[in-house]
Amino acid sequence: MGRRWRALGEGLRAYRLIAGMWIRSTMAYRASFVMTAFGNFAATTLDFVAILLMFSRVDGLAGWPLPDVAFLYGLSAVAFGLADLAIGSVEGLGRRVRDGTLDLLFLRPAPVLAQLAADRFALRRLGRITQGLLVLGFALAAVDVDWTPLKVLLMPVTVVSGAVIFGAVFVAGSAFQFVAQDASEVQNAFTYGGVTLLQYPPTVFAKELVRGVTFVLPLAFVNWLPATYVLGRPYPLALPPWVAFASPPAAAGCCALAGLAWRAGLRSYRSTGS
Repeated sequence: MGRRWRALGEGLRAYRLIAGMWIRSTMAYRASFVMTAFGNFAATTLDFVAILLMFSRVDGLAGWPLPDVAFLYGLSAVAFGLADLAIGSVEGLGRRVRDGTLDLLFLRPAPVLAQLAADRFALRRLGRITQGLLVLGFALAAVDVDWTPLKVLLMPVTVVSGAVIFGAVFVAGSAFQFVAQDASEVQNAFTYGGVTLLQYPPTVFAKELVRGVTFVLPLAFVNWLPATYVLGRPYPLALPPWVAFASPPAAAGCCALAGLAWRAGLRSYRSTGS
């Protein structure tokens, strides 16, 4: 156990040093940073603009008014944005496997995952987080909710747990690229595709899909389950109310499975031979 904690500490230290290097590099060209961050903000804003255009023609989406949908959107966007900022760079593993540059990471005295996660740390991704926070702020001001201390506490817990779940999906998808080197688009289907799915009410989708993202790939714990509790809405699968508070254990389970997948991927890697 002590060895694992030391390895974790070494990984966090390596991550901090590498990410800090890229942040200093980014801030050396502040005008470029501001423009790219704004571009990221504007591009992600178009997703919510599409929802606004939809609601210009309808009063509700499967019984959900605009503030409630914005609540779903904001929770998923902020959680995904935090995961993408912290660990989104691991999705480039397939490219490194193909061109042989992954071998260099094994030569350095730092965990490979920490090096990959911090590589090309992109502060421009703050644009997505900012946009999500603005939408979430609008939703919190507009939703008709009887706030209790428990519901207030659930908000930050949900965001952090959702970010951890998305981070685990990033790592598991990257581990798959050890075997299928051109699988980045498959990974994107579960990361970028997952956040798009969660921006809409669960009642829009077939129950088979809702079951899949609840019991197989537990993305529902990012926002659907906590949000239905906060908003006082029934969940399509008629689950007990306590599952709204199960996001932290779901996130822990996802991390454990992603860790197993990552270690299996590392053991299967045989270098490029070049």
